Amino acid sequence: MRTIYFKNFLVTAILVVMSFIILAMSFVILGRAFAVSEKRQSIAVNARETASTAAALSENGNLTGWYLRLVISSVARSTGNHILVADTSGAVVSSSDKEIVSPFIGKHINEAILSEILQKGSFQKLTNLNNLYGDQSYYVVGLPIISNQDELLIGYIFVGSDFSEIMDAWGSSTAVFISMAAVILSIALLMSYYTSKRQAEPLNEMAAAAGRFAHGDFSARVTDAGRDDEIGALTASFNTMAESLEKSEQLRAEFIANVSHELKTPMTTIAGFADGILDGTIPVDMQDKYLQTISSETKRLSRLVRQMLEMSRIQATDGTVLLSESFNLSEVIMRTLLTFEPKITDAGLDVDLSLPEEAICVRGNEDAFTQVVYNLLDNAIKFAEKGSKIGLSLWKQDGKAYVSIKNQGPCISPEELPFIFDRFHKTDKSRSRDRDGVGLGLAIVKTILNNHNEDICVKSADCVTEFVFSAKLKH
Repeated sequence: MRTIYFKNFLVTAILVVMSFIILAMSFVILGRAFAVSEKRQSIAVNARETASTAAALSENGNLTGWYLRLVISSVARSTGNHILVADTSGAVVSSSDKEIVSPFIGKHINEAILSEILQKGSFQKLTNLNNLYGDQSYYVVGLPIISNQDELLIGYIFVGSDFSEIMDAWGSSTAVFISMAAVILSIALLMSYYTSKRQAEPLNEMAAAAGRFAHGDFSARVTDAGRDDEIGALTASFNTMAESLEKSEQLRAEFIANVSHELKTPMTTIAGFADGILDGTIPVDMQDKYLQTISSETKRLSRLVRQMLEMSRIQATDGTVLLSESFNLSEVIMRTLLTFEPKITDAGLDVDLSLPEEAICVRGNEDAFTQVVYNLLDNAIKFAEKGSKIGLSLWKQDGKAYVSIKNQGPCISPEELPFIFDRFHKTDKSRSRDRDGVGLGLAIVKTILNNHNEDICVKSADCVTEFVFSAKLKH
């Protein structure tokens, strides 16, 4: 698993190095061209200014004056260039050398160079001026010196710069750039390694946790480092999923245990009494009684299987399809209430019914809500005190319809209220007369309402238990 962040770091490192290589090549190529171009422009400007100065300082076309030599020497020192002044024949008559007797005085500039200056107005080339500079190559700009008085040619000015010095200066800049680039590249690689490792750590934890999930251990969690980026969101989602899986596994185990328990009791009873009848242990005159018990337990098993199938069907139903339907909730309540008339009469119960005069149309599946009302009414009647009152009311509020079903009888303890909608949960201690139920009625109610994105709540106090559920109004 450690290869996850190593591969990530390797890819990032390659991209960073390639970026720096491209940047370095661009800097070398473009920077060198820029530096050479700038130097050439500087030499050309220096040559024009020096030519103008020489024309102004010449004495009747004489370019050999000491003052002129002092000026061009000063200019040469400040610019780093080398300056030669030649007469109209091309003979060097003055230079920017420090020596009093310059080694260039008296030497002649090539005739072809002079002709080019006269024809084109300037000379610009990397040259040694026909070995005037020996083996060294200078970038030289040559211009004519025109008299300010009669605008006649009085000589030539040549301003040159050692090309190796230009390259040395550029080389120094390049060395600085490479050093800085190496430092920045190292920092970038270290940061990339740290970032890649930090990003991969939760992924490694997730991979390890997923491996534990595969072996049935759903307690694994990924450490939440408080990150607010995509990795932090993924970590939070993963832990939420893990909690959901763990809860589902617990519910599955509880469901299997409860189903096993619910099946075991009636099956043991049926098998025991049947064997007793077959082997003669139970007398003939008692067999009808025990056959009645076998029939009752068989019906209980049938109800259990039927309700479990109903739960599976409800959970598989698409909520979007359910909400596309609508029906009159008032009619559903009245119709369901009529089916319980014999039970209500047998228990001696009164019904306090409060329904609005107008029809209350809601969104949802009519059969599903009929099941909700049926289960809640059945539950209320089953646990109501004999001769007490059943309350049933319907009203509208804030765009929803609300149904309340309540009875008077033993209360549900506060400890059991959070589990009242769990599968196979039966409040045997406080509501011990629920012997025929299988503990799926309220679980089915909760599942149906969840599929409709609706809520149900329960209150139980002062011998009154009330269930209230909601439904979306049809607009």
